[in-house]
Amino acid sequence: MNPIRAAAVQFNHVPGNKESNLEIIEKFVERAAQQNVDLLTFPEMCLTGYWHLRDAPREELERLAEPVPDGPSVQRLLELSRETGMSIGVGLIESGDDGKLYNSFVVALPDGNVHTHRKLHCFINQHMSSGDEFTVFDIPQGARVGVLICYDNNIGENVRATALKGAEILLSPHQTGGCNSPSPRCMGVVPVELWENRSEDEEALRKEFFGPKGRGWLMKWLPARAHDNGLFLVFANGVGRDDNEVRTGNSMILDPYGDVLIETKSVEDDMIVADLDPAVRKMCTGQRWLKTRRPELFKSLTERTGFEEDTRTVRFRHSPATDASK
Repeated sequence: MNPIRAAAVQFNHVPGNKESNLEIIEKFVERAAQQNVDLLTFPEMCLTGYWHLRDAPREELERLAEPVPDGPSVQRLLELSRETGMSIGVGLIESGDDGKLYNSFVVALPDGNVHTHRKLHCFINQHMSSGDEFTVFDIPQGARVGVLICYDNNIGENVRATALKGAEILLSPHQTGGCNSPSPRCMGVVPVELWENRSEDEEALRKEFFGPKGRGWLMKWLPARAHDNGLFLVFANGVGRDDNEVRTGNSMILDPYGDVLIETKSVEDDMIVADLDPAVRKMCTGQRWLKTRRPELFKSLTERTGFEEDTRTVRFRHSPATDASK
């Protein structure tokens, strides 16, 4: 792996307006190109919008979805990638060849290739399906890059499996923070009024974003994913109002020890840039732990216990925001 200049973007998407969101993406691509970025990561489903689609009929999802790589937005990403020499990752709704809809993250490469990760634990809408493959690929600078979308990162085995496939950098596009979680000690709702009135009282909003509902929650587990697997982690999140919730941003880039290389301190749209030095991975804790695994002991990890449930059911249980039976 050669040194990589990576960037993570957070922005407040326009619900259901791909054209406006693509314009925002293009502006950040231009800004990243000026800083000689190699690998640029945007948030989950940032092209279409996210939370407002949780109860949307299939027809609305199909209107926003597009095939990969032939859809117009993906073709535009490929153009931007060729023009700038950057690898660019963006979240959208994919219209699959199998007739299913997926929460996908596409990474356009300068050579015209596109790599697509379908979220393994999709819950946002009952008409969308989950993927069933891990995604790891090479970028021109020689690095192996993996992708896991939001909830995918919550399951430690997913990150470990991605690392075992050789990932040196993990792209982690999210729409999180400020969620109405059923867990009493996980995140919590950020009042929409604080976002709408941020120009009058930004400090109140900052306390929410950088407290237990946002950064505090992320720091309980996100560094462990990087540390335990010895990889760089590029976390790109939505920020601002997302229908009746508020995303907390907190985009950051972590090194293979789980230390934060850089993070945004902004409560608005922002981009952070960090240089990823491959020498840091040599002899790091996570890489050493990977080498001392005893796979013969792990058979139970692949066997069902009987406790497994659908992600959508678990995510929305006891949550007044959405009726999971719809």
